[in-house]
Amino acid sequence: MLHTMRWFGPHDPVSLFDIRQAGCAGVVTALHQLPVGAVWPVEEIRRRQELIEADNTRYSPLHWAVVESLPVHEDIKKGRPTRAAYIDNYKESLRNLAACGIRTVCYNFMPVLDWSRTNLSYELPDGSLALRFVWQDFALFDLCILKRPGAEADYEPEVAQAARAQFALMSAEQIAELTNTVLLGLPGSEEAFELAGFQALLDEYATIDSKALRANLYYFIQEVGPVAQEVGINLCIHPDDPPYPLLGLPRVVSTEADLAQLLAAYDAPANGLTFCTGSLGVRPDNDLAGVVRRFGSRIHFVHLRATKREENPRNFHEADHLTGDVDMYSVVRELVLEEQRRARTGEGNASLPMRPDHGHQMLDDLKKKTYPGYSAIGRLRGLAELRGLEHGIRHALAAEAHVAARLTSEVLLASR
Repeated sequence: MLHTMRWFGPHDPVSLFDIRQAGCAGVVTALHQLPVGAVWPVEEIRRRQELIEADNTRYSPLHWAVVESLPVHEDIKKGRPTRAAYIDNYKESLRNLAACGIRTVCYNFMPVLDWSRTNLSYELPDGSLALRFVWQDFALFDLCILKRPGAEADYEPEVAQAARAQFALMSAEQIAELTNTVLLGLPGSEEAFELAGFQALLDEYATIDSKALRANLYYFIQEVGPVAQEVGINLCIHPDDPPYPLLGLPRVVSTEADLAQLLAAYDAPANGLTFCTGSLGVRPDNDLAGVVRRFGSRIHFVHLRATKREENPRNFHEADHLTGDVDMYSVVRELVLEEQRRARTGEGNASLPMRPDHGHQMLDDLKKKTYPGYSAIGRLRGLAELRGLEHGIRHALAAEAHVAARLTSEVLLASR
């Protein structure tokens, strides 16, 4: 696989030099400084490429391998008449990225919130810090802080009761911390949504159920997919995180059935998947290795991380990359087999871009301010473990192939 790391641009505390020394050849980034819905100009794309490649003549080369993300404007998700202009802008951005040689573009279709956690510094037994989602804490925010109309119906009575009891004991600082965590903006941003105006954003989805959101997603991919196909870009949607509805908002990229329906909505190679083992792995009904076997040709980008469901299966935290509920051996083995299949059939670039998704805050990074989940050392550890796993799987597959070839040869000789 093509080993990469996410980089949030010149203000990221993790430098390109750090990413290079971690053993990466690819950088995953975006033009975070541009407003959502704006066209990405060629000159801005090239400026970012030049920044990434500035030291390539002196050090191991880096290149911009994947855009994550080219955001989808909320008016597209809501199916408003203004979506036409934003879709046209999206098409133009795809053409400009292709003109600069960038071929993989990740996006998501989660309404309002990009991803959700309730704790950004959950202490693990070894003292490192992880991201965590607790259903009762989320209910507390929804019922007692946001006070969303109709929220009561979304929670089990015992959860709602426990959340209210917990809220009564919280300090103002604890309430503020949970509020800021839930309302955190896009990855790479230090700005959160404002509580005062947040309910108004949710209200705009009052008449949009899962069926309507799904229709808006399919309309979007049917519009932009042909342009991506024409210019040679692989679009890859990121699954919902967490993969179930929150705050009364529908989510439609959470299960294998969701993936199958989306791929069928525009059945072309350009309409593909970001295979995120963390997001999909939160649901025990998602067969991750099976998803690779069934949809491997449409996987264009890979996020490898492991989540661990807790006693309440709605609660989870980010585990070490080789532990948790994800059978990482089986997943990586299927990904390697998919790469080998592509190499045999000459199906485009056989090397899948992969990044170690999230990482624990640990060692020296405990003293630094980093984007949640994106500290250097935790991701370095994850990449090292995943690289070792991949290396071992490739050697095991080669040995299996050698033994099979020898046995076949012996059988043929014996039959003569």
